[in-house]
Amino acid sequence: MIRLARALLVSTLLATTALAQPDTEASRLQADFLDGKLAWESVLETARAEGEVHFFYWGGDDNLNIWMDSVVAPALAELGVTLRANRITGTKDAVDLVLAETAAGKGIGEGSVDAIWLNGENFFTLKQQGQLFGSFAQALPNSVHFEWGQADPRSTLNLRDFGTTTEGMEVPWSGEQYVCVANRALMTIDQTPSDFAGLRAYLEANPGKFAYVKPPHYLGNTFVQQVLYALNPDGTAASPFQASISELGAEELARLIEPGFAYLRELEPLLLGGPQGATRYPEDGAAADGLFRNSEIHLTCGFGLYAVATKRANGSYPDTAEEIIFPAGSMIKNKSYLAIPANAPNPAAALVLANYMSSVDAQVTRLELVGYPAGIDPWRLSPEDAARLEAAAPPHFGVTAAELDANIAPDTNASLVDVVEAVWLEYIERQSDDPFAAIVARAAAPALATQ
Repeated sequence: MIRLARALLVSTLLATTALAQPDTEASRLQADFLDGKLAWESVLETARAEGEVHFFYWGGDDNLNIWMDSVVAPALAELGVTLRANRITGTKDAVDLVLAETAAGKGIGEGSVDAIWLNGENFFTLKQQGQLFGSFAQALPNSVHFEWGQADPRSTLNLRDFGTTTEGMEVPWSGEQYVCVANRALMTIDQTPSDFAGLRAYLEANPGKFAYVKPPHYLGNTFVQQVLYALNPDGTAASPFQASISELGAEELARLIEPGFAYLRELEPLLLGGPQGATRYPEDGAAADGLFRNSEIHLTCGFGLYAVATKRANGSYPDTAEEIIFPAGSMIKNKSYLAIPANAPNPAAALVLANYMSSVDAQVTRLELVGYPAGIDPWRLSPEDAARLEAAAPPHFGVTAAELDANIAPDTNASLVDVVEAVWLEYIERQSDDPFAAIVARAAAPALATQ
C-alpha cells in the first residue's frame, strides 16, 4: 500500500529524468489524485503509514522556529505525522541535496527532502531540471484559500514565481514586500526620499548614512532590481524584467540596466564608509539591522511587511523606526512557497504538511506569533476567517496597508537574477572598466547556454 501510494505521487515530469518510473497502476492512481478523484482520507492514511515529514527551511528566525515546534509539530502529530524540522542557513543547500541524490539514482521514496520553503531561483532550478513531482497545489483541500483564476490579476503571485509559471508545483505559504525603514529621530518626514534621486540628495547632505545588503544576498539583489526598474530608460518600470534572459538577450538587457548600474556606481561614495574611501556593504539583514539600531545608518531596507512592528517590539529597531513609501511605485512584493521534490521520501506526508500550512489556523497563528504575512488570499476566505486574519496582523507605523499595496511591483524573472548579480560583482565590487555591454554579455553567457 505504501509503495503504491508513493508511486501515486510521482510527477509525470519524471518520465524525462533518471528517476524510477511509476508502473501503469500507480500512474492511474496519480492521475486520479491530481484530478481530485482520490479521497483526501486516502492521502491521510498513507501519510500516517509514512509517519514523518522532512521539512527543510531557513532556520534563522527564532520566532519561526518556536512556532514550528509549538504549533506545527503538534498539529501534524494529531494527523499521525512527525515533523522533522531541518533548519538550514541557505535554501540552495536543500536544492543541491535533491539534485545530488537524484544524480545518484535516488528516486521517489528514496531521497532525504520531503518539502522545501523556497521561491525564485531555487524553484526555477528544480522545475527546469524536472525535479518536482507534479501539479499538486490545486488538488489540496485547502487550495480553496487561493486565487487561481488567470483572468483575475490578483492570482499573479500564485501562478508566477519570479516570472516562472508555478503550474501548481508549489503552494504559496507566505507573502512579503520589500520595505524601507527610516529612523525618525535622524530623518524627518520632509527629508524622506520617495525616489532614487531623493535618496542621492539625502546622502549628499548626510554622507555615509545608508547601506544596502551586498549582492548576491537576495536582500541586496532586490535593492538593485528596484533601482533598475526605476531607472529603466524606457520608463516601463518592471515590465521588461518579467521576460527571461533568452527572450531579452544580453544586448537588450545591457541597454535596460546600464542607467541603473551607473546610478549605483555614482551612489557608492555616498554609502556607509564611502566618505572614508572604503564603502561597506552589510553581509545580511542582521548586519543591516545592527547598523540601523546603532544609528550608523538612517535608513535600511529589506523584506518584512510587518518587520517594523516585530523589531520595535523585540528591540531590533528603535522605537522611532517607521516604514516609508520608497521607491514609490516600485516596492517589490512576492510570495514564498512550499515545494515537494520528485524524490521525496514521504510524499503523502509532504502533501499533508502543505495542506496544513495552507489552513487558516496555520496562517493566523504564524502571523500572530512570527509576523509573517499570509500566503492565502483573504478575499477567498469566509468573512469570519478574513476577520481573523486581519485581526492577527501587526500594526504599521508611518504608512498604511493601502499605501503599501498601491506601490507594489513584481520580482525580476528568475533567469535574470544571477545575471544581475554577476554584473554587480564585476561593475560595482570589482570596478571593471570594460565596456558595460561586454560585462553583461559575460554575465549572461552561462544563463543563455542553458536556455
